[in-house]
Amino acid sequence: MRTTLNLGIDLGGSKVEIIALRNGQPCLRKRAPTPQGDYPQTLALIASLVEESERQLNARGTVGVGIPGTRSPDHGRIKNANSTCLIGHDLQGDLEQRLQRPVRLANDADCFALSEARDGAAAGASSVFGVILGTGVGGGLVLHGQLLSGPNAIAGEWGHNPLPWRTVSDGPSRRCYCGKEDCIETFLSGPGWAARSGVGLDASALACAAEQEPVARQALLRYCDQLARGLASVINLIDPEVIVLGGGLSNIQALYREVPPLLGRYVFSDQVNTRLLQARHGDSSGVRGAAWLWPLAEAC
Repeated sequence: MRTTLNLGIDLGGSKVEIIALRNGQPCLRKRAPTPQGDYPQTLALIASLVEESERQLNARGTVGVGIPGTRSPDHGRIKNANSTCLIGHDLQGDLEQRLQRPVRLANDADCFALSEARDGAAAGASSVFGVILGTGVGGGLVLHGQLLSGPNAIAGEWGHNPLPWRTVSDGPSRRCYCGKEDCIETFLSGPGWAARSGVGLDASALACAAEQEPVARQALLRYCDQLARGLASVINLIDPEVIVLGGGLSNIQALYREVPPLLGRYVFSDQVNTRLLQARHGDSSGVRGAAWLWPLAEAC
Protein backbone atom coordinates (compact mmCIF):
# COMPACT_ATOMS: atom_id res chain seq x y z
CA MET A 1 0.00 0.00 0.00
CA ARG A 2 1.26 3.49 -0.87
CA THR A 3 1.19 6.41 1.58
CA THR A 4 -1.74 8.46 0.30
CA LEU A 5 -3.57 9.17 3.55
CA ASN A 6 -3.23 11.34 6.60
CA LEU A 7 -4.60 9.40 9.57
CA GLY A 8 -5.51 11.34 12.70
CA ILE A 9 -6.44 9.81 16.05
CA ASP A 10 -8.09 11.60 18.95
CA LEU A 11 -7.38 9.68 22.16
CA GLY A 12 -10.11 10.89 24.49
CA GLY A 13 -11.19 9.87 27.96
CA SER A 14 -14.36 8.15 26.75
CA LYS A 15 -13.73 7.50 23.05
CA VAL A 16 -10.94 6.96 20.54
CA GLU A 17 -11.69 8.41 17.11
CA ILE A 18 -9.82 8.02 13.83
CA ILE A 19 -10.18 10.08 10.68
CA ALA A 20 -8.58 9.54 7.29
CA LEU A 21 -7.89 12.53 5.06
CA ARG A 22 -7.19 11.98 1.38
CA ASN A 23 -5.83 15.12 -0.25
CA GLY A 24 -7.08 16.98 2.82
CA GLN A 25 -10.67 15.71 2.55
CA PRO A 26 -12.24 13.25 5.04
CA CYS A 27 -12.88 9.83 3.55
CA LEU A 28 -13.35 7.72 6.69
CA ARG A 29 -14.22 8.16 10.38
CA LYS A 30 -14.57 5.57 13.13
CA ARG A 31 -15.04 5.69 16.90
CA ALA A 32 -14.59 3.14 19.66
CA PRO A 33 -14.89 3.32 23.47
CA THR A 34 -11.62 4.08 25.26
CA PRO A 35 -10.34 1.17 27.39
CA GLN A 36 -10.57 2.69 30.86
CA GLY A 37 -7.28 2.75 32.73
CA ASP A 38 -5.69 0.07 30.51
CA TYR A 39 -2.56 1.18 28.66
CA PRO A 40 -1.88 -2.07 26.73
CA GLN A 41 -5.49 -2.22 25.53
CA THR A 42 -5.32 1.44 24.50
CA LEU A 43 -2.27 0.69 22.35
CA ALA A 44 -4.02 -2.31 20.84
CA LEU A 45 -7.15 -0.30 20.02
CA ILE A 46 -5.21 2.48 18.29
CA ALA A 47 -3.25 -0.05 16.24
CA SER A 48 -6.41 -1.92 15.25
CA LEU A 49 -8.17 1.29 14.17
CA VAL A 50 -5.21 2.22 11.97
CA GLU A 51 -4.93 -1.25 10.44
CA GLU A 52 -8.68 -1.61 9.82
CA SER A 53 -8.88 1.84 8.21
CA GLU A 54 -5.94 1.13 5.91
CA ARG A 55 -7.40 -2.21 4.84
CA GLN A 56 -10.75 -0.58 4.11
CA LEU A 57 -9.17 2.22 2.06
CA ASN A 58 -6.40 0.06 0.56
CA ALA A 59 -3.79 2.71 1.34
CA ARG A 60 -1.10 3.34 3.94
CA GLY A 61 -1.19 6.53 5.99
CA THR A 62 0.86 8.84 8.12
CA VAL A 63 -0.27 8.69 11.75
CA GLY A 64 -0.80 11.64 14.11
CA VAL A 65 -2.28 11.27 17.58
CA GLY A 66 -3.88 13.91 19.81
CA ILE A 67 -3.61 13.06 23.49
CA PRO A 68 -4.97 14.51 26.76
CA GLY A 69 -1.48 15.37 27.97
CA THR A 70 1.89 15.92 26.40
CA ARG A 71 5.09 14.06 25.52
CA SER A 72 7.98 15.26 27.65
CA PRO A 73 10.87 16.62 25.57
CA ASP A 74 13.24 15.48 28.34
CA HIS A 75 12.51 11.76 28.47
CA GLY A 76 9.85 11.09 25.82
CA ARG A 77 7.25 9.76 28.22
CA ILE A 78 3.76 11.19 28.71
CA LYS A 79 3.13 13.82 31.40
CA ASN A 80 0.23 16.08 32.45
CA ALA A 81 -2.39 13.61 31.20
CA ASN A 82 -5.82 13.45 32.82
CA SER A 83 -6.02 9.91 31.37
CA THR A 84 -3.59 8.82 34.04
CA CYS A 85 -2.84 5.38 32.57
CA LEU A 86 -0.78 7.17 29.89
CA ILE A 87 1.53 8.94 32.35
CA GLY A 88 5.07 7.63 32.39
CA HIS A 89 4.73 5.57 29.20
CA ASP A 90 6.58 6.04 25.92
CA LEU A 91 3.38 6.20 23.89
CA GLN A 92 5.09 7.44 20.73
CA GLY A 93 7.75 4.73 20.83
CA ASP A 94 5.26 1.99 21.64
CA LEU A 95 2.95 3.01 18.77
CA GLU A 96 5.85 3.27 16.35
CA GLN A 97 6.88 -0.27 17.26
CA ARG A 98 3.32 -1.57 16.84
CA LEU A 99 2.66 0.26 13.56
CA GLN A 100 6.17 0.02 12.09
CA ARG A 101 6.35 3.68 11.07
CA PRO A 102 6.97 7.13 12.57
CA VAL A 103 4.13 8.54 14.69
CA ARG A 104 3.62 12.16 15.75
CA LEU A 105 1.96 13.13 19.03
CA ALA A 106 0.52 16.44 20.20
CA ASN A 107 -1.71 17.70 22.97
CA ASP A 108 -5.38 17.53 21.99
CA ALA A 109 -5.81 21.31 22.40
CA ASP A 110 -2.82 21.84 20.09
CA CYS A 111 -4.49 19.58 17.52
CA PHE A 112 -7.70 21.59 17.85
CA ALA A 113 -5.83 24.86 17.31
CA LEU A 114 -3.97 23.48 14.30
CA SER A 115 -7.17 22.24 12.67
CA GLU A 116 -8.98 25.56 13.07
CA ALA A 117 -5.93 27.50 11.85
CA ARG A 118 -5.42 25.32 8.76
CA ASP A 119 -8.93 25.06 7.33
CA GLY A 120 -11.30 26.08 10.11
CA ALA A 121 -12.70 29.27 11.57
CA ALA A 122 -9.25 30.94 11.70
CA ALA A 123 -8.00 29.87 8.26
CA GLY A 124 -5.66 32.52 6.85
CA ALA A 125 -4.92 34.17 10.22
CA SER A 126 -1.24 34.65 11.06
CA SER A 127 -1.68 33.93 14.79
CA VAL A 128 -4.36 31.74 16.34
CA PHE A 129 -5.03 30.82 19.95
CA GLY A 130 -7.27 27.76 20.15
CA VAL A 131 -9.20 27.32 23.40
CA ILE A 132 -10.85 24.18 24.75
CA LEU A 133 -13.68 24.81 27.23
CA GLY A 134 -14.90 21.41 28.31
CA THR A 135 -14.21 19.02 31.17
CA GLY A 136 -10.89 20.87 31.35
CA VAL A 137 -9.50 24.12 29.98
CA GLY A 138 -6.67 23.90 27.45
CA GLY A 139 -5.17 25.90 24.65
CA GLY A 140 -2.82 25.80 21.69
CA LEU A 141 -0.98 28.45 19.74
CA VAL A 142 -0.44 28.41 15.97
CA LEU A 143 1.84 30.96 14.33
CA HIS A 144 1.97 31.21 10.52
CA GLY A 145 0.42 27.75 10.22
CA GLN A 146 2.84 26.04 12.62
CA LEU A 147 2.20 24.83 16.17
CA LEU A 148 4.28 26.47 18.87
CA SER A 149 5.48 23.85 21.33
CA GLY A 150 8.31 25.28 23.45
CA PRO A 151 11.08 23.64 25.47
CA ASN A 152 8.63 22.34 28.09
CA ALA A 153 5.95 21.28 25.57
CA ILE A 154 3.30 23.27 27.47
CA ALA A 155 2.65 26.27 25.18
CA GLY A 156 -0.97 27.37 25.50
CA GLU A 157 -1.66 25.90 28.95
CA TRP A 158 -3.48 29.02 30.09
CA GLY A 159 -5.93 26.96 32.16
CA HIS A 160 -3.28 26.46 34.84
CA ASN A 161 -2.62 30.13 35.42
CA PRO A 162 -4.59 31.81 38.21
CA LEU A 163 -7.76 33.69 37.31
CA PRO A 164 -6.67 37.33 36.85
CA TRP A 165 -8.27 40.38 38.48
CA ARG A 166 -10.01 38.19 41.05
CA THR A 167 -12.85 39.73 43.09
CA VAL A 168 -15.04 38.68 46.01
CA SER A 169 -17.86 37.90 43.56
CA ASP A 170 -15.75 35.07 42.13
CA GLY A 171 -16.37 33.08 45.31
CA PRO A 172 -14.10 31.11 47.62
CA SER A 173 -10.82 29.57 46.55
CA ARG A 174 -10.80 26.06 45.15
CA ARG A 175 -7.90 23.69 44.69
CA CYS A 176 -7.21 22.47 41.15
CA TYR A 177 -6.25 18.84 40.51
CA CYS A 178 -2.77 20.16 39.64
CA GLY A 179 -2.36 21.17 43.29
CA LYS A 180 -2.59 24.96 42.87
CA GLU A 181 -5.37 27.26 44.02
CA ASP A 182 -7.83 29.04 41.72
CA CYS A 183 -6.52 27.93 38.35
CA ILE A 184 -8.57 29.29 35.44
CA GLU A 185 -9.71 25.71 34.84
CA THR A 186 -11.52 25.67 38.20
CA PHE A 187 -13.67 28.58 36.97
CA LEU A 188 -14.10 27.99 33.23
CA SER A 189 -14.28 24.21 32.80
CA GLY A 190 -17.75 22.68 32.69
CA PRO A 191 -17.41 20.99 36.11
CA GLY A 192 -15.72 24.08 37.55
CA TRP A 193 -18.47 26.43 36.42
CA ALA A 194 -21.18 24.09 37.67
CA ALA A 195 -19.52 23.70 41.07
CA ARG A 196 -19.01 27.44 41.54
CA SER A 197 -22.44 28.50 40.28
CA GLY A 198 -24.32 27.29 43.35
CA VAL A 199 -27.33 26.49 41.14
CA GLY A 200 -27.04 22.71 41.45
CA LEU A 201 -27.02 22.01 37.69
CA ASP A 202 -24.36 20.67 35.37
CA ALA A 203 -22.90 23.03 32.77
CA SER A 204 -25.24 22.00 29.96
CA ALA A 205 -28.37 22.41 32.08
CA LEU A 206 -27.02 25.63 33.53
CA ALA A 207 -26.57 27.13 30.07
CA CYS A 208 -30.17 26.23 29.16
CA ALA A 209 -31.55 27.56 32.45
CA ALA A 210 -29.76 30.88 31.89
CA GLU A 211 -32.33 31.71 29.21
CA GLN A 212 -35.14 31.74 31.81
CA GLU A 213 -33.85 31.68 35.39
CA PRO A 214 -32.35 34.89 36.88
CA VAL A 215 -29.91 33.01 39.15
CA ALA A 216 -28.61 30.92 36.26
CA ARG A 217 -28.43 34.06 34.10
CA GLN A 218 -26.25 35.74 36.71
CA ALA A 219 -24.03 32.66 36.82
CA LEU A 220 -23.61 32.86 33.04
CA LEU A 221 -22.79 36.57 33.09
CA ARG A 222 -20.21 35.96 35.82
CA TYR A 223 -18.73 33.16 33.69
CA CYS A 224 -18.52 35.51 30.68
CA ASP A 225 -16.65 38.09 32.74
CA GLN A 226 -14.23 35.44 34.04
CA LEU A 227 -13.68 34.19 30.49
CA ALA A 228 -13.04 37.75 29.31
CA ARG A 229 -10.44 38.21 32.06
CA GLY A 230 -8.70 34.94 31.22
CA LEU A 231 -8.64 35.69 27.50
CA ALA A 232 -7.51 39.28 28.10
CA SER A 233 -4.43 37.99 29.89
CA VAL A 234 -3.68 35.85 26.81
CA ILE A 235 -4.21 38.83 24.47
CA ASN A 236 -1.96 41.01 26.62
CA LEU A 237 0.78 38.39 26.38
CA ILE A 238 0.67 37.11 22.78
CA ASP A 239 -1.83 39.39 20.98
CA PRO A 240 -3.35 36.74 18.67
CA GLU A 241 -5.26 37.73 15.56
CA VAL A 242 -8.00 35.17 16.28
CA ILE A 243 -9.15 33.22 19.33
CA VAL A 244 -11.21 30.13 18.47
CA LEU A 245 -13.37 28.43 21.10
CA GLY A 246 -13.99 24.69 21.13
CA GLY A 247 -15.22 22.10 23.61
CA GLY A 248 -18.74 21.65 24.93
CA LEU A 249 -19.09 25.12 26.45
CA SER A 250 -18.12 26.77 23.15
CA ASN A 251 -21.66 25.98 21.95
CA ILE A 252 -23.11 28.60 24.34
CA GLN A 253 -23.94 31.34 21.85
CA ALA A 254 -24.09 34.00 24.56
CA LEU A 255 -20.29 33.82 24.85
CA TYR A 256 -19.83 35.41 21.42
CA ARG A 257 -22.29 38.17 22.28
CA GLU A 258 -21.25 38.94 25.86
CA VAL A 259 -17.48 38.38 25.99
CA PRO A 260 -16.10 40.64 23.20
CA PRO A 261 -17.48 43.88 24.75
CA LEU A 262 -15.97 42.88 28.11
CA LEU A 263 -12.45 42.39 26.74
CA GLY A 264 -11.90 46.13 26.51
CA ARG A 265 -12.06 46.40 30.32
CA TYR A 266 -8.99 44.21 30.71
CA VAL A 267 -6.89 44.31 27.52
CA PHE A 268 -4.05 46.85 27.62
CA SER A 269 -5.17 48.66 24.46
CA ASP A 270 -7.55 51.40 23.42
CA GLN A 271 -9.28 48.94 21.09
CA VAL A 272 -9.46 45.15 20.90
CA ASN A 273 -9.07 43.84 17.34
CA THR A 274 -8.68 40.16 18.23
CA ARG A 275 -11.63 38.19 16.83
CA LEU A 276 -13.44 35.65 19.02
CA LEU A 277 -14.89 32.83 16.91
CA GLN A 278 -16.60 29.49 17.36
CA ALA A 279 -14.82 26.44 15.91
CA ARG A 280 -15.88 25.54 12.38
CA HIS A 281 -15.26 21.81 12.75
CA GLY A 282 -16.83 21.38 16.19
CA ASP A 283 -15.87 18.20 18.02
CA SER A 284 -14.11 16.95 14.85
CA SER A 285 -11.39 19.56 15.10
CA GLY A 286 -9.14 17.59 17.44
CA VAL A 287 -9.00 14.49 15.28
CA ARG A 288 -8.58 16.56 12.11
CA GLY A 289 -5.70 18.44 13.71
CA ALA A 290 -4.01 15.15 14.61
CA ALA A 291 -4.06 14.24 10.90
CA TRP A 292 -2.60 17.68 10.08
CA LEU A 293 0.47 16.94 12.24
CA TRP A 294 1.98 15.56 9.03
CA PRO A 295 2.27 17.38 5.69
CA LEU A 296 -0.63 16.67 3.38
CA ALA A 297 -0.23 13.26 1.73
CA GLU A 298 -1.12 13.32 -1.95
CA ALA A 299 -2.37 10.39 -3.97
CA CYS A 300 0.01 9.42 -6.77
